[in-house]
Amino acid sequence: MNEMARRIFPDSKLFQELAAAFAKAAKTALSKKERITVALAGGRTPRAFYEVLVSDEYKKRIDWERIDFFFGDERDVSPMSERSNYRLTNEFLFKPLGIDKSQVFRWQTEIIEVSEVAANYEKIIRRYFSLGEGEFPVFDFVFLGVGDDGHTASLFPFTDALAEKNRIAVANRVEKFDSYRLTLSYPVFNAAKNVFFVVTGSSKASAVAEVLIGDKNCTKYPAQCIKPKGGKLTWFIGESAASDLKGKAAA
Repeated sequence: MNEMARRIFPDSKLFQELAAAFAKAAKTALSKKERITVALAGGRTPRAFYEVLVSDEYKKRIDWERIDFFFGDERDVSPMSERSNYRLTNEFLFKPLGIDKSQVFRWQTEIIEVSEVAANYEKIIRRYFSLGEGEFPVFDFVFLGVGDDGHTASLFPFTDALAEKNRIAVANRVEKFDSYRLTLSYPVFNAAKNVFFVVTGSSKASAVAEVLIGDKNCTKYPAQCIKPKGGKLTWFIGESAASDLKGKAAA
């Protein structure tokens, strides 16, 4: 069975607590294997987390040279675009830490056809993890956020990617944006050893409550179906985003 924990912190302390938890878990994981894998979240929220990780304390506390980085999702934009998840991460995490390019595995969005971008990323992941037919990668760590509509990664409500059970990486049409997003699938996220959800901001409060204590409806609230089968799921929630939970105990 999966293990789930819910941790609520003052907004001002959320990312420091997340960094401390990740540093401790990464050290434990690296004591058991030579390299570990991390799939990073997209959007704007991770920037504050990265600013903690690149501080003097965490530059030395984590063995960055032994971590390989992937992305849970990406926008269908140039890697140089201000909207690119890769660009934000490169600017605020990889460059400040001196992460070598060989440690970074990104969506090749310079490929014009979006379906080819997804197929290419799947090939990259299959090659890295030496996967056979029907196998899914097992990431050591996955970071995810939640949108105010209950989406996570680029698994948006009522989109085709929610039903994907075979592919690792997919191009997902999101009608409200009139565009495609690129995302790893549920089977990938649910195969991970550790999944960290990170949510902050009062605009997310309703979605957080629906995902954590509402009736199950993954089609409407996709984040509900992130449940790693053999791994640990931990929610790091800022007080503002937890305001609709009404003090209910952790699951």
